[in-house]
Amino acid sequence: MADDFILQTRGLTKEFKGFVAVNQVDLKVRRGSIHALIGPNGAGKTTCFNLLTKFLTPTAGSIVFDGVDITGENSAHIARRGVIRSFQISAVFPHLTVLENVRVALQRKLGTSFHFWQPEHTLDTLNDRALELLEAVDLRQHAALSAVELSYGRKRALEIATTLAMEPRLMLLDEPTQGMGLEDVDRIKQLIKKVAADRTVLMVEHNMSVVASLADTITVLARGATLAEGPYAEVSKNPAVIEAYMGSANVELKGAH
Repeated sequence: MADDFILQTRGLTKEFKGFVAVNQVDLKVRRGSIHALIGPNGAGKTTCFNLLTKFLTPTAGSIVFDGVDITGENSAHIARRGVIRSFQISAVFPHLTVLENVRVALQRKLGTSFHFWQPEHTLDTLNDRALELLEAVDLRQHAALSAVELSYGRKRALEIATTLAMEPRLMLLDEPTQGMGLEDVDRIKQLIKKVAADRTVLMVEHNMSVVASLADTITVLARGATLAEGPYAEVSKNPAVIEAYMGSANVELKGAH
């Protein structure tokens, strides 16, 4: 049923001067699931994200979110619909406190985002909700710290808190564990599982252990096209997928079991 899927693409394509970065991708993201988009470097994963959020305009194809064709909408309209993304590089305001970072994201709901002349205390009404979001990502005890003082993993957790402040219906996470040590990877993995309890998550991720333990469905891209789709146990044994990653069909992708 179409209602089962919060996001669908049909024939999604992006060409750059004759180079086809995304080629006829049909993506179906089931409502309330964690869906992973994986593939070797250059497979078109981040380009696909940029198309979904209209940072890039598709050359062909359509994007349907919650039954509405959003192909012609700009990135701001799509964000207002509840399609909210993070980026590969942590994007926080380093010299604001952890609490202030979340308050900035919450300001949208007050309609005062551009009222620069308003005194700062007018934002105090947002503190309770900001602290709730920090509690959700295990950062409440760091609320008064400047964001620049956080470890890399905690900065990514803060970024997830600011994403949650936008009340996403679909969270797009681009390489959420990139560049992290094992402890931070585990923290972010547990956090994604927690925030996905009542929303849909679409993630690009290289770490197969993270993908194996979190994703309900995996779409594998190679050279811009869909190579395989299904649960991890099925996709990880697909000879075409193994060859795309490893250059040989005689090995098996390893992840968490």
